Amino acid sequence: MKSPSPFDLFSESVTRGLARFSSRRSVLGAVGATAVAQSVPALPVARAAEKPLTEFELKSQTKDPTRCDYWRHCAIDGVICGCCGGGIHSCPPGSQPSPVSWIGTCRNPDDGKSYVIAYRDCCGRTTCSAPDECECNTADRALPIYRPQNSNDIIWCFGTASQRYHCSTAALIGSAD
Repeated sequence: MKSPSPFDLFSESVTRGLARFSSRRSVLGAVGATAVAQSVPALPVARAAEKPLTEFELKSQTKDPTRCDYWRHCAIDGVICGCCGGGIHSCPPGSQPSPVSWIGTCRNPDDGKSYVIAYRDCCGRTTCSAPDECECNTADRALPIYRPQNSNDIIWCFGTASQRYHCSTAALIGSAD
């Protein structure tokens, strides 16, 4: 009779050790939980791809960030800082960015991908007197107020020297896809 190989001896040792400290049910449960956990992340992505475009997404543009229909402004509420001497993601001189923000997920019509946008209020000066086309209130795919981090109806001048609202920025954080 031939003696077992070192690999066979090692495999037998590991299998017997596993059998000593676990039951068939626990092993089957762990295998089942692993199989379910591996399939869950794919589900929301598949559903997200099937969502129809919103009215804002159908009309959004990528050329002029000082207009309400600019793609990053899908969840902005207030005066666009680009119309007040600031930029798409920078506050005008004399105002201070709030350390907190609300977020939205906006679709770029040029590449068809969705991105996470952080909207930050600039505070410390009176509200910017910009043309009406710079005052936006878009709430594309808005969620109820029980998710305050996604609400654009709150003045977010918390933690700044002054609670006075001036304008709002829309900084791209990263890809949502």
